[in-house]
Amino acid sequence: MTIHTTQGGELQMSPSNYSRLIDFLQEDLAISHASISVALRHSQQDPGPLPMILWQYGLITLDQLEQIYDWLETAA
Repeated sequence: MTIHTTQGGELQMSPSNYSRLIDFLQEDLAISHASISVALRHSQQDPGPLPMILWQYGLITLDQLEQIYDWLETAA
Protein backbone atom coordinates (compact mmCIF):
# COMPACT_ATOMS: atom_id res chain seq x y z
CA MET A 1 0.00 0.00 0.00
CA THR A 2 1.33 3.40 -0.85
CA ILE A 3 0.45 6.18 1.55
CA HIS A 4 1.44 9.69 0.58
CA THR A 5 1.47 12.73 2.81
CA THR A 6 0.29 16.08 1.54
CA GLN A 7 1.82 19.38 2.58
CA GLY A 8 -0.61 19.60 5.49
CA GLY A 9 0.30 16.11 6.68
CA GLU A 10 -2.90 14.45 5.48
CA LEU A 11 -2.64 10.80 4.44
CA GLN A 12 -3.47 10.04 0.82
CA MET A 13 -4.09 6.53 -0.52
CA SER A 14 -4.93 5.01 -3.84
CA PRO A 15 -8.62 4.10 -4.27
CA SER A 16 -7.97 0.35 -3.95
CA ASN A 17 -6.00 0.83 -0.73
CA TYR A 18 -8.67 3.16 0.59
CA SER A 19 -11.27 0.44 0.06
CA ARG A 20 -9.01 -2.01 1.93
CA LEU A 21 -8.97 0.43 4.85
CA ILE A 22 -12.77 0.65 4.79
CA ASP A 23 -12.97 -3.17 4.74
CA PHE A 24 -10.59 -3.32 7.73
CA LEU A 25 -12.69 -0.80 9.63
CA GLN A 26 -15.91 -2.71 8.99
CA GLU A 27 -14.71 -6.31 9.23
CA ASP A 28 -11.92 -6.24 11.83
CA LEU A 29 -12.98 -3.33 14.03
CA ALA A 30 -16.76 -3.66 13.51
CA ILE A 31 -17.17 0.05 12.71
CA SER A 32 -20.65 0.55 11.29
CA HIS A 33 -21.28 1.72 7.76
CA ALA A 34 -23.23 4.63 9.24
CA SER A 35 -20.23 5.76 11.33
CA ILE A 36 -17.92 5.59 8.33
CA SER A 37 -20.43 7.54 6.24
CA VAL A 38 -20.65 10.27 8.88
CA ALA A 39 -16.85 10.55 8.99
CA LEU A 40 -16.63 10.70 5.19
CA ARG A 41 -19.20 13.52 5.09
CA HIS A 42 -17.26 15.45 7.73
CA SER A 43 -13.99 14.88 5.87
CA GLN A 44 -15.43 16.69 2.86
CA GLN A 45 -16.08 19.79 4.98
CA ASP A 46 -13.02 19.55 7.22
CA PRO A 47 -10.33 17.54 5.38
CA GLY A 48 -8.14 15.28 7.42
CA PRO A 49 -7.18 11.64 7.82
CA LEU A 50 -10.25 9.41 8.09
CA PRO A 51 -9.02 7.66 11.26
CA MET A 52 -8.61 11.00 13.05
CA ILE A 53 -12.06 12.16 11.97
CA LEU A 54 -13.60 8.92 13.26
CA TRP A 55 -11.89 9.49 16.60
CA GLN A 56 -12.63 13.23 16.83
CA TYR A 57 -16.34 12.59 16.41
CA GLY A 58 -16.35 9.79 18.99
CA LEU A 59 -17.03 7.08 16.42
CA ILE A 60 -14.01 4.98 17.49
CA THR A 61 -12.02 4.60 20.69
CA LEU A 62 -8.40 5.60 21.18
CA ASP A 63 -7.50 1.89 21.16
CA GLN A 64 -9.23 1.47 17.79
CA LEU A 65 -7.40 4.53 16.47
CA GLU A 66 -4.09 2.93 17.46
CA GLN A 67 -5.13 -0.33 15.75
CA ILE A 68 -5.94 1.56 12.55
CA TYR A 69 -2.56 3.30 12.48
CA ASP A 70 -0.83 -0.01 13.25
CA TRP A 71 -2.72 -1.56 10.33
CA LEU A 72 -1.75 1.33 8.04
CA GLU A 73 1.93 0.81 8.92
CA THR A 74 1.88 -2.92 8.25
CA ALA A 75 -0.29 -2.63 5.15
CA ALA A 76 2.18 -0.24 3.51
